Amino acid sequence: MNSGIKTEFPAEVTHLVKDLLYPSESDEPIEWFSFNANIKDDLSAADVEFYLGYPPSVTSEEIPVENFWSPLLTVEEWYGDDERAQVERFQSAKQLLETNLKKIKAFRVGQIEIDLYLIGQLNEKEWGGLKTKLVET
Repeated sequence: MNSGIKTEFPAEVTHLVKDLLYPSESDEPIEWFSFNANIKDDLSAADVEFYLGYPPSVTSEEIPVENFWSPLLTVEEWYGDDERAQVERFQSAKQLLETNLKKIKAFRVGQIEIDLYLIGQLNEKEWGGLKTKLVET
């Protein structure tokens, strides 16, 4: 019974973010990812580093979830139809994630070339969300 949501939901998110870019110094694609982890409490930056295989030298931090979404959901006055359609797709992706994931958090890992994650719990042992790269020099 659960498997229907489990397979349809990631496919739906993947479809929504297909060909969308996260704005930074280099606009990067956004993609769905998932991983298995048996985490009893809330996900921490240390958990992200461990489960996603980062070396100890890499720094990471939790950021407000809205910081992940704000560059994607802001509609500028100069936006044309294409940009407005992209914002609508991001709003749909946000709703879909908020409906299907629990304990959603956002994380930044690294410096200059930063891995940006929005991660939530799919079920007891599976976590997933969106990932992209930011470039900040």
